[in-house]
Amino acid sequence: MTINRIEPDLCNSCRLCFLTCPMDVIRMDADNVKAVITHPDDCMLCGLCMVECEHDAIFVGAERTPPLITSWG
Repeated sequence: MTINRIEPDLCNSCRLCFLTCPMDVIRMDADNVKAVITHPDDCMLCGLCMVECEHDAIFVGAERTPPLITSWG
């Protein structure tokens, strides 16, 4: 298990995850706008990035399950 992903649509560019990560797994993108995962295998699963993220944009551990489909058509 490693850090799985950062949802770009939920990321508000606050940089708290980037500043908090003790392993430098999270960096800001080339435009310095969104957080991105650069070294997922270095993640020690401390969860500090998830705790700091006020928008629940970071997912650590097992892959998040897709939302349940409740209607068709």
